Amino acid sequence: MGKFRLHRLAHRAARGIALGFAIALAAPTHEAAAQGAVRSVHSDWQIRCDTPPGAQGEQCALIQSVTAEDRPNIGLTVIVLKTADRKTRLMRVIAPPGVLLPSGLGLKVDNAEIGRAGFVRCVPNGCVAEVIMDDTLVGKLRTGQTATFIIFQTPEEGIGFPMSLKGFGEGFDKLP
Repeated sequence: MGKFRLHRLAHRAARGIALGFAIALAAPTHEAAAQGAVRSVHSDWQIRCDTPPGAQGEQCALIQSVTAEDRPNIGLTVIVLKTADRKTRLMRVIAPPGVLLPSGLGLKVDNAEIGRAGFVRCVPNGCVAEVIMDDTLVGKLRTGQTATFIIFQTPEEGIGFPMSLKGFGEGFDKLP
């Protein structure tokens, strides 16, 4: 399996703001509904905006939360945003506590393997994987029907979270 592109941002402030927004939106139930104002809805995706602590302005993100089909108590939140300097597009995925960190986060789009990304940190409500989105990844998400994010709780047990990509392209284009 290939590797997701995983980068560390040079600007810690931009990264801190983006992570703060991601964590603020991921409620313990992994539903983003509790935080951030809904700016617009794009089929299965929402643009939510909030001002993270310490931020100089509002930050908006394209968000969708899902639960595992066979385990309704285990959820995953995907947050797509631009850094404060508007130059970098990030995808942050918040996986539930108890995820097996060395296995990373897998991604398939319409059953085609995209790769894996490592987790960058864990917080009380879950662990965060971060990917800088290049044009290739954005293109696959725009044209795909379903993205499946895969986490592992044991080396042998992967849990897939199918997520609709309906409305992703439209929402991505409207992201400030």
